[in-house]
Amino acid sequence: MSIKTSVLSELLQAVPQLRTQIYFKSSLTALSHAMEDQVLATAAENPLLIASFQRESFYRQEANRYRRLARQSNQVYVLAAAETDFSNASEDYETIAFDPQQDGLRYEWHLVVIARHYTTCLVCRERQNPALELYSAELPVSFDMDPARQFEGIWTSDREVSHIAADILLQRIAAYRPELQTKISQVQRYFGLFRFSRSAASSTKSTRQVIAKQQSLSEQVDSDPFVQRLVTYLQASQYKLLKAYGSIALQERKERLVNSITAAIRRGSDTGQPLHPQEILKVAVQQLGQAVYASRCIIYRAQSTDTTATISHDVSSSVPLLSGQTVPLQQNPLFQTVVQQQEQVYIADTQTNEQISSSQALAAFVEQAAIHSWLIVPILYQGKLLGVIELHHCGATTYQWPKDDVALVEAIATQVGATLIQAEAYTNLEDLNQQLEALDRTRSNLIAITGHELRTPLSTIQVCLESLATEPDMPLELQQVMLNTALADSERMRKLIQDFLTLSNLESGGIQWHLESLPLEECISLAISRIRTRTIAEDLPEIVIQVPETLPLVRVDGDWLVEVIAKLLDNACKFTPANGQITIDAHCHDRQMVEVTVADTGRGIEPKRLEVVFDRFYQEEGALRRTAGGTGLGLAICRQIVNNWGGQIWAESAGKNQGSQFHFTVPISENRQEQSLVTSG
Repeated sequence: MSIKTSVLSELLQAVPQLRTQIYFKSSLTALSHAMEDQVLATAAENPLLIASFQRESFYRQEANRYRRLARQSNQVYVLAAAETDFSNASEDYETIAFDPQQDGLRYEWHLVVIARHYTTCLVCRERQNPALELYSAELPVSFDMDPARQFEGIWTSDREVSHIAADILLQRIAAYRPELQTKISQVQRYFGLFRFSRSAASSTKSTRQVIAKQQSLSEQVDSDPFVQRLVTYLQASQYKLLKAYGSIALQERKERLVNSITAAIRRGSDTGQPLHPQEILKVAVQQLGQAVYASRCIIYRAQSTDTTATISHDVSSSVPLLSGQTVPLQQNPLFQTVVQQQEQVYIADTQTNEQISSSQALAAFVEQAAIHSWLIVPILYQGKLLGVIELHHCGATTYQWPKDDVALVEAIATQVGATLIQAEAYTNLEDLNQQLEALDRTRSNLIAITGHELRTPLSTIQVCLESLATEPDMPLELQQVMLNTALADSERMRKLIQDFLTLSNLESGGIQWHLESLPLEECISLAISRIRTRTIAEDLPEIVIQVPETLPLVRVDGDWLVEVIAKLLDNACKFTPANGQITIDAHCHDRQMVEVTVADTGRGIEPKRLEVVFDRFYQEEGALRRTAGGTGLGLAICRQIVNNWGGQIWAESAGKNQGSQFHFTVPISENRQEQSLVTSG
């Protein structure tokens, strides 16, 4: 059987003037032990003692004390919810087992002592404590949260109140164990207990008189002042302990979230991969979504000068997600407040907020996201705004986030800010390392190029000049050969130095461009003439030009376009035999660009090297063992020139000995009148 009613409720109904108090479990434990010690100290009393435990496990902690109490009295009754071996029994004292799932006693804690010269009564019901549930879920297993449990009830030494409480409990005991009715009747007669029932309380004059007497007695001071002060001290100490537990739990939650974000950093750094700020944001919003109550938790990157931001990550309990959607910033007075004050902004009710209603874009976003209460926390680092964390409450009523939750969000925002800066610094460091590696390769190539391209012609020039100086009788024909060789090598050195200077000026932006509308075929002819003046005619492969007459004018700097074509032709001539062929083709790439192709039937390029051929100092054969001349700067110069006028340059080849094709684009002139004059002429 089970009885679902509350003993405390029945007691308060019988004596309405009683006022309950809130007790922590540690206080109740101290009071219970004091009441039991009073029984142990007065052996001749043979008092009535009734104790009710919520669970058998709690009873087992006190079982030895009750064996000692049973030696002082034969009227000891213990009630508990059976878990393992607790049952109805009459051994050292009477034990009464009640249903742990259905009986109202499972929420209550009772201890009533009635003797001839004193009485004490403790009747309490456990309170639901959301904070305790939160802390117990967050704290490590090693922490004992049991002392923080709270109870509401009565502790008094008033005899009449104690008698009523004892009578209510004895009725329950008799209901559970009818065989004890004779023993219960004896103790009731011995202590003069009266039978109390709600029906009798409402129907008999004598009962009403008794209750009136109890009401007048309950107004009297019913406990020793020292005991009252002791209980007050215990309560205050327990309150401080609960606050300390709460602080520890909050700190543990912060550390756990920070550790999760830090773990994301370590996953990147341990593998040697660049850190990803988006991964950090994802971890932060997921952890916050689990730790803090909110209908929706979102996070996004934003700077103070941005007009809009895109929500990168969010989590939601029961409302639609907003990932990928745009948040207005420029016309967002809340965001501007965050930027100016650099602290969190809380909107209790978005429906009545004037800042939201004054911004059409912001009001539309609030309506779309169904936000009722809104918390906006900036992600800052040294006063610089890096992003924003938002908590949305989308319920029918407003919601105020607890201070601990707000402090937690702000702590995570601070950590995310530092982490983002660290991730960006790591990424920048990777870029700098790559640049340093490129500079180191450039330095090595420069040394190799300088050693080969400068030392070799200098040695030749020196030998030629020394021969001319020391051999006055040298035949004129041989002297001419010496002079021609020295002049050729000096030209080679001049070209190397000129290429160095040209590339340096192009990369530093030191070139002044003189754009004009020109026919492409004219530039091609000038480039071919330049090549033929530098090279013996019989050494050149056949050059074929395939440029349509209807090709539009191009808008370029003519000298630099000739330089690009000449260098591409020079490159093709180096790797194409004299019996090969070079083709220059041009056609409209689209309405804005003309595509020019310089194709050859030479040695070709391996597919994996099609990109690196445009790097500075690249030499396919190697700087110290190549058979073709050059500095390895020509294609790098071409790329810089083409990129400066908004074009593109790329290479294609089927592989070794399959020939190669170099393509680049130049912008079409927008001067249609000038084009028509050139065409008609």
